[in-house]
Amino acid sequence: MFTSPLIAVPHGFTTREGGVSPAPYDSLNLGLSTSDDPALVEENRRLLLSRFGNPPVAGLDQVHGSEIHCVEGPGSWEGDGLLTDTRGLLLRVAVADCFPILLHDPRRNVVGALHAGWRGVAKEILPKALKAMQTRYRSDPADVRLALGPGISGPRFQVGAEVAEQFRALGFESDRPDPDAQGKFLLDLEAVLRQQAAQNGIRPDHFWSLGLCTVSDPRFFSHRRDRGVTGRMWAVIALPFTPPQFPIA
Repeated sequence: MFTSPLIAVPHGFTTREGGVSPAPYDSLNLGLSTSDDPALVEENRRLLLSRFGNPPVAGLDQVHGSEIHCVEGPGSWEGDGLLTDTRGLLLRVAVADCFPILLHDPRRNVVGALHAGWRGVAKEILPKALKAMQTRYRSDPADVRLALGPGISGPRFQVGAEVAEQFRALGFESDRPDPDAQGKFLLDLEAVLRQQAAQNGIRPDHFWSLGLCTVSDPRFFSHRRDRGVTGRMWAVIALPFTPPQFPIA
């Protein structure tokens, strides 16, 4: 599991390693929406959650949109983002090429987890989450730490002209023609997210990216590389029951 040096609360980005599922879901598949044995997926989830002390979990029925839920207890919501100030509640999102985003405001004691595919990014899920943190929890975006997990990188994310045009219409010049496919483009979602973060008050030194590509790196599940027959990873975050004692810069 990978963690960010910016996030000072329990969190992590899982890989595909360390579980009990057989190929092609080997081995830490956390997605019940796959054709993997549900009993094995539940065991994988148990193995992961035990590392965090078996907390209650808030999750999502993800729809590739931009709806954000502010939650106070465990359960499942339809949408692609969760925020909470409830201590001990673990937030989780599932990914297999889309970008997972973890947020932490150490001043207001708020955490968030977002599922950001190209549709969610185009619908401004990150700016909407930051606005919700301001409105609901009185967060200042300048205090928010953002950790971006593994996702499909620009050189591997081929899209059609209609997708590239959506981002140009929003003011993002984060695509280039694919030299190997006429009429196709390569879209850098991480660059768009970095720009959206800066435009909405995230300090550059409060933006951290793992910088690993799910398509290129065999340690990760990839829906595109594996033609849909693959597992799911989680990004998780929780506020500890006891507030950490550290200076806030």
